[in-house]
Amino acid sequence: MAKYSIGLDFGTNSVRAIVVNVANGKEVGSAVWNYSQGTSGVILGKDPHIARQHPADYVQGTERTIKAALAAARKTKGFKAGDVIGIGVDTTGSTPLPVDAAGKPLALSKEFARNPNAMAWLWKDHTSVIESAEITQLARLVRPQYLAKCGGTYSSEWFFSKILHCLRTDAKVAKAAYSWVEIADWIPAMLTGTEAPDAIKVGVCAAGHKAMYSDAWGGYPDAEFLVQLDPRLAELRSHLPSCAFTVNESAGVLTEDWARRTGLTAGIPVAVGAFDAHLGAVGSGITPGALVKIIGTSTCDMMIAPNDKPLADIPGLCGIVNGSILPGYFGLEAGQSAVGDIFNWFVNYIKPLGLKGDAHAELTRQAADLKPGQSGLLALDWNNGNRTILVDQRLTGLLLGQTLYTTPGEIYRALIEATAFGALTIIQRFEEYGVKVEQVINCGGIAEKNPLVMQIYADVTGRPMKISRSSQTCALGSAIAGAVVAGKKAGGHDCYADAQQAMTGLKPKVYKPNAKAHRVYEQLYALYRQLHDCFGTNTWKGDCSNVMKQLIEIRTQAAK
Repeated sequence: MAKYSIGLDFGTNSVRAIVVNVANGKEVGSAVWNYSQGTSGVILGKDPHIARQHPADYVQGTERTIKAALAAARKTKGFKAGDVIGIGVDTTGSTPLPVDAAGKPLALSKEFARNPNAMAWLWKDHTSVIESAEITQLARLVRPQYLAKCGGTYSSEWFFSKILHCLRTDAKVAKAAYSWVEIADWIPAMLTGTEAPDAIKVGVCAAGHKAMYSDAWGGYPDAEFLVQLDPRLAELRSHLPSCAFTVNESAGVLTEDWARRTGLTAGIPVAVGAFDAHLGAVGSGITPGALVKIIGTSTCDMMIAPNDKPLADIPGLCGIVNGSILPGYFGLEAGQSAVGDIFNWFVNYIKPLGLKGDAHAELTRQAADLKPGQSGLLALDWNNGNRTILVDQRLTGLLLGQTLYTTPGEIYRALIEATAFGALTIIQRFEEYGVKVEQVINCGGIAEKNPLVMQIYADVTGRPMKISRSSQTCALGSAIAGAVVAGKKAGGHDCYADAQQAMTGLKPKVYKPNAKAHRVYEQLYALYRQLHDCFGTNTWKGDCSNVMKQLIEIRTQAAK
């Protein structure tokens, strides 16, 4: 009889649940629930850098989507909720949540229900730039090994930066918070009744990539280091778990309460949580040599390398963490702070006149009518800062080469090309340090729905662009985690290699690079790197007086 697992995917604006056949990866039921609070699920503020979420949305979303996904699955002949053997969970991150001594989120209490500082600090909250710089500076002086595993710079998007900012700006929340927990860890704990700080099992994915956790130095950063930032951080460390786990471990089993609320069977295992991009890589069938690009509002670039061989520390990455994607491998994370968000910015804020119907579709059509270099434009893809390789959220976007005749379609294409140049920069950084990119697998809505973007990425990088078979790779990766923690005896899988082979695949369509277009993009990329190094570093001593004129020359050649 068929067995199934559930993947829960908590995104920026919504939560998704899918029910998957563990024998073949077929999705038999799914449901999406948009978060009810804030603007598209995000609590905003006067400071444009604030981005929070209310944990009540996670609770409500879990119940609603599981019940709805099971209802959809019942349309499959023979399906019963009792055939679900495991659950996996992925979330955004770093999205830490302040909790009390019992592990209850502060925002679920009446006192803090409307206080954004007591809510989850969403991954794209950038209020902690000053704190991240202080953490980076101190670590460079006294704990350089901490930075070596997270690309050389600690980010304002990450765990300790956000907590330190809260300690300095909200005394009531700081005092009430016994501990802070990534939502990737809190949601599995909620489902298994293990929220208490002394019971919760945290994932090495979140701890290693965002909180400087490593077994090499005994877990989280030591108290002697943290006390120099704030004594309260040192106290917090004593409330954090001493050990972090990979996603083949169970966080616990589904409680009777959650079984009643969802219609599932009490006692089925729930996998240790991980971030969406990492489990998205699993759902895309990641293997050594494969770069998986999860393309959405931002982009995460994931690779793995065997942990039984030496691996260089790679500057600018978001982390090199043992077991963060697959057990037995180092997980390597890079990314771009905005991709889809850049295209949305142009459509929603600039609002080009004369567009009818779907603005993105119309601009894509206009952009597709252009040859590489024909626009005469060049952009930097830093509208939300730079995640890799510069790790600097204070950087901003740039559009160069516009004239009195520049069209919206030309700008739109230049923005797509800029994100492709950023993607190529990441590929080159991996390979500079000996991590060979043998194939590129893309997933996410843009990869699925916009052939122009994929063709430009192929032409810019000079590499074929493959597409994951599943349109829900993050949720599928979570479902794979659920199948693995259930184990073969329950009808699942005992290891990730077997689960991925059975449950993942690629679409037949491959976007192959056009040699002529690639030659033009090689010229444009050289100019992009000039701007990248000029505006992004303080060590570049070159001259940019050639850039505008060369853009005109490339445009002239493209028009012939």
